[in-house]
Amino acid sequence: TSEQIEHLHRRFKQLSRDQLTIRKENFDSIPDLEFNPIRGKIVHAFFDKRNLRQESDGLADEINFEDFLTIMSYFRPIEMNMDEEQLDRFRKDKLKFLFHMYDSDHDGKITLQEYRNVVEELLSGNPHLEKESARSIADGAMMEAASICVGQMGPDQVYEGITFEDFLKMWQGIDIETKMHVRFLNMETIAHCY
Repeated sequence: TSEQIEHLHRRFKQLSRDQLTIRKENFDSIPDLEFNPIRGKIVHAFFDKRNLRQESDGLADEINFEDFLTIMSYFRPIEMNMDEEQLDRFRKDKLKFLFHMYDSDHDGKITLQEYRNVVEELLSGNPHLEKESARSIADGAMMEAASICVGQMGPDQVYEGITFEDFLKMWQGIDIETKMHVRFLNMETIAHCY
């Protein structure tokens, strides 16, 4: 809505300190992100050209307000008047954004190492969990992904990684619409990715 865009524009101006663009360091002033274990991945996602709906790969050095709106559109809530096709596209857009957060080398696959990195980051705040335990959790999740996406693999087969199509299969039946959102209740908060 126009009211939401105005609110986001105020937030953009606050983050950019009244400049025309935002750089990664502008996100350092967001208190809620400071304690998020995947803070780096969230900030990175704002500058990932794939998420900016550009055809090129890589990272932008800065984003303008239009880019900011594009990124924030991934977090908008579901609309009641959406038909089945719109809902499907809405869901795929959200999942594509999330997939890009995991696919850090931009090769179109989430490898075991990329998945391990995310799991280790997510669990880094738990002082009772050792790094080896986090790796085991990631390895187990990757094996489950392989069984969902490939089925029974032979002993000499290696699972190369999760493609976006695999990622869609894995998220089937999970309500991403309520799990990926942004709270802008006040000017002190920004993105919460779960």
